[in-house]
Amino acid sequence: MGWSNISIPSMRSEAWFGDRVVPAFADRPRSLWQMVTDAAARNPDGEALICGSERLTWRETLQRSSAIAAGLQVLGLQKGDRLALLLENRIEFVLALFGAAQLGLVTVLLSTRQQKPEIAYVMANCGAKAILHESTLGERLPDAADVPELVHRISIGAFAGSLPFEQLIDKGPLKETVNVGEQDIALIMYTSGTTGRPKGAMLSHCNIIHSAMIYEACMELTAADRSIAAVPLAHVTGVVANVMAMARCAGALIIVAEFKAADYLKIAARERVTQTVMVPAMYNLCLLQADFDSYDLSAWRIGGYGGAPMPIATIERLAKNIPGLKLINAYGATETTSPSTIMPPELTASHIDSVGLPCPGATIVAMSDDGREVPRGEVGELWIHGGSVISGYWNNPQATVESFTGGFWHSGDLGSVDEQGFVRVFDRKKDMINRGGHKIYSAEVESVLAGHEDVLESAIIGKPCPVLGERVHAVVVPRNPAIDVQALRAWCAERVSDYKVPETIALSATPLPRNANGKVLKKKLREELLASS
Repeated sequence: MGWSNISIPSMRSEAWFGDRVVPAFADRPRSLWQMVTDAAARNPDGEALICGSERLTWRETLQRSSAIAAGLQVLGLQKGDRLALLLENRIEFVLALFGAAQLGLVTVLLSTRQQKPEIAYVMANCGAKAILHESTLGERLPDAADVPELVHRISIGAFAGSLPFEQLIDKGPLKETVNVGEQDIALIMYTSGTTGRPKGAMLSHCNIIHSAMIYEACMELTAADRSIAAVPLAHVTGVVANVMAMARCAGALIIVAEFKAADYLKIAARERVTQTVMVPAMYNLCLLQADFDSYDLSAWRIGGYGGAPMPIATIERLAKNIPGLKLINAYGATETTSPSTIMPPELTASHIDSVGLPCPGATIVAMSDDGREVPRGEVGELWIHGGSVISGYWNNPQATVESFTGGFWHSGDLGSVDEQGFVRVFDRKKDMINRGGHKIYSAEVESVLAGHEDVLESAIIGKPCPVLGERVHAVVVPRNPAIDVQALRAWCAERVSDYKVPETIALSATPLPRNANGKVLKKKLREELLASS
């Protein structure tokens, strides 16, 4: 059981980041730019990037990315300088990312949902020297006094005070090549900052290449594959599972500005999409479209998902309508450069409560609070080790020391690893519900609710109680508006211990609030619950 059914490139132990020893792919590109040049050499006339009416081959992608690198070099940017991107999902995002990699720059990815103070903090913390931004977001750029190291502002579309993007790319070839080391930092991605200021996760070239090769091997991707970016490219799933995975296999990336189920289905059918990585809610929204059955989605063969349980009803309907689609659960984080576990597709149905097996080369253990591995099957904090695990946080040695031990990243997730190696994730440590001393993991109850045919999605949170500390509260988005709340409680009571059954259930007519990565914002749900009490 495991990865014996697919071809995994040979691996060997290597020393990374000083004293860390990791299993690494022996034959691999040594930089992101080499990965791009390899794709252009293998599939020069194959489609690489598609966005609306614009289409680029891999040869054109290489040429345009190199022109951006040359333009950035003319501006005076040098290896190691930080270039921030404040861009929507668009082709220029990918071209700038590749161009920066050729020049050895560190690309800092900003969310278009971030506001001026958040952007100012990130750019000051990383010392960004340049920013490429949407003209429509120009007003969110920090004041000069708040970012003294920022020299260049470059705008796609006209914005006062910013250099037009068109002038950046009209500079001819790169004047001198740059030697980029594979352990050099390629990306800085700031975590959500739910427990204080955001931390800048440093993703090195070798981390990203390792993850891209994991996706290529475990999803058996080839140059014939066509992936659709339905999540923001500025987040780890979009930039790694979509952009970098397609660069590795020299496939095509279809870019959509934002996910809207009706538009997604039209594009997926028209472009013969073969691979996606989305959250279960996105699949549910597609199935809710009245004309879902009218779309030819027969090319769709890989449906990656994560972040929440996939409802049984969703799995069954997808299997009926798209029999060639293999659903693959996955689990990861920014600090693991996306994938930590992937479920072999033939095992998804028989291990519906698991997020999969550790990716090739990864080690995952469940640890007690005092730093000891707990017995197999018991709950502890998941610690993760492997070639996808980052070296640490930018300009934050204290956070690095607190979050990494011997190359293992402390995930903050409570979970277990069974005798066969299957990983289960139950809750964030901070989200675990303590009901009178009984520990309740939201994922377990959410998984039970997901099995009810009238439940579209749900979230379990703790409701403050002066006697027990917390009680179990469920927020449910129903598939059927006539859903019976008491019947839901009875459904749960037949499947989990009595103290885990939601004592109160709130029905929501709108989807659960999520961040840009698709994760449910339980903090917001708790705030709404307190406000309504």
